[in-house]
Amino acid sequence: MRIGELARNTGMPPKTIRYYESVGLLPPAPRLPNGYRDYAAPWADRLAFIRSAQSLGLTLGEIRGIMSLRDRGTTPCEHVASVIEQHAADVLTRIADLERLRTDLERLAHKARAATPRDCEESNFCHIIEDV
Repeated sequence: MRIGELARNTGMPPKTIRYYESVGLLPPAPRLPNGYRDYAAPWADRLAFIRSAQSLGLTLGEIRGIMSLRDRGTTPCEHVASVIEQHAADVLTRIADLERLRTDLERLAHKARAATPRDCEESNFCHIIEDV
């Protein structure tokens, strides 16, 4: 199948498919005599895997590593478990950071509601943000 059909079947734009090929997530597709790429079912399977992995927050580099292990005939389960555990730890850290940010924003919103015109006139831009 040509790239347009692969794109329709997978919901990925042809430009994305070409990009994934250029960065090594997809092997180079064989070419037809007219120069068009000729994709087969395994490419659609790889694209589906890439989409699933991205939905979990994995980077293209991490995805490439997992696919490379599989392409070499190695089961990537142990590696995948480590990657997922690290992402879960990163999510906890981001949640804590976001909770701190929410607390700061609520404090600043309260300060903004309590501000007087004089407070606003004495600042360069906005006293609420300048005091952070």
